[in-house]
Amino acid sequence: MAELLKQLTETAGVSGDEGRVRKLITERISPLVDNVQTDRMGNLIAYKKGKKSDKKIMLCAHMDEIGLIVTGIQEEGMLKFKTIGGIDPRILVSKRVLVGEKGCPGVLGIKAIHLQEVEERQSAVKVKQMYIDIGAASREEAAQAVSLGDYAVFDSRYIEFGENKVKAKALDDRAGCAILVELMKQEYDYDIYACFSVQEEVGLRGAEVLGYGLNPDIAIVVEGTTCSDVPDVDQHQYTTEMGKGPAITIMDGSSYANKELVEMLVKTAYREGISFQFKKGTTGGNDAGRLHLAREGIKTATVSVPCRYIHSPASVMDLDDYSNTIRLLSCFLKGCEL
Repeated sequence: MAELLKQLTETAGVSGDEGRVRKLITERISPLVDNVQTDRMGNLIAYKKGKKSDKKIMLCAHMDEIGLIVTGIQEEGMLKFKTIGGIDPRILVSKRVLVGEKGCPGVLGIKAIHLQEVEERQSAVKVKQMYIDIGAASREEAAQAVSLGDYAVFDSRYIEFGENKVKAKALDDRAGCAILVELMKQEYDYDIYACFSVQEEVGLRGAEVLGYGLNPDIAIVVEGTTCSDVPDVDQHQYTTEMGKGPAITIMDGSSYANKELVEMLVKTAYREGISFQFKKGTTGGNDAGRLHLAREGIKTATVSVPCRYIHSPASVMDLDDYSNTIRLLSCFLKGCEL
């Protein structure tokens, strides 16, 4: 399981540029399912025929990650950029990135502290103050390596450390993608559509197309979500806690989870002795925000893996939470009655 997770998190796939992630998933999931196709939006849909085949279940995880896009090349060879998805500018300074299809190495820089005015040192750095340094000495030299519109992704490796923890970029939501592939190794009564959506980080765009096109009986979104059990955060403000198992959503900023599905997930967890938690925060959203509104409405729920420091080059996840999410969803899919 960890090998696939490593491959997925180390693959570049900023929103709008998910092709390499899609190719990798296609290679891994094709032997496990009956059909694989890509829609016009770029979503990947893997179909596995069920034993009954009278109902269809959608599982959805998004392939894209947050990142940067090159918007200008300066005379000195530095690259100006905009962020794609929700990124805190404070995490960007001095981070390594890979730019464009060829992965041109670069570093995010700002004016040295020795040259900053007092007021500049006392305020958070803004994106417009930063640039990507790819080692070019001129606009012409930089233009030979990168182009306007090129995407930049964090240069970050998958590392296992501590007590069953992993560090990687893009655990939101390559963890979900890996879980869907693992789930397709088993057989189920109902038709399963394992869907890998595009452009979630910029407006849940792929999910809207998926929901309309497939119109499933139910949809389960599998996400990597915020884990806030860190210093200087009061316990009553914890969204999720690492090591406490998969998080089941009741509501968030984009949707209410279907109560019937939530009850079924909870009963499954208790029946199988699987640790779980409810996601306590209600801010943010995920693909469920579009899926539950598709056509006449789709019964939708979300199960998430808690991840510290999401939307950064170094997210952290507990492998037991990851494994228990697979267990919960597998048991749910085998035991649910639609």
